[in-house]
Amino acid sequence: MMAATTRLYSFTLLLCAMLVLEYNLQYASAKVCPQYCMIDGGFYMTCPSSGSQQLQPPCNCCFAPSGCNIFRSDGTLYCTGT
Repeated sequence: MMAATTRLYSFTLLLCAMLVLEYNLQYASAKVCPQYCMIDGGFYMTCPSSGSQQLQPPCNCCFAPSGCNIFRSDGTLYCTGT
């Protein structure tokens, strides 16, 4: 009887530990987004919804809508919104 109780306790503890680890992994994979402006002049953004129209980019890549690309003025890709 005592062995069954110990096994049940161990299993419950293991299950709780797995849930806590899974919960923390959701936040560990979060995107780091600086709260300051990284993009000043010389950049433009294009989005699938606007075709090839050059739009004013947001302050940094974190604020770019999903699927939009931010380019440098020479046309090289700077980042993609996710």
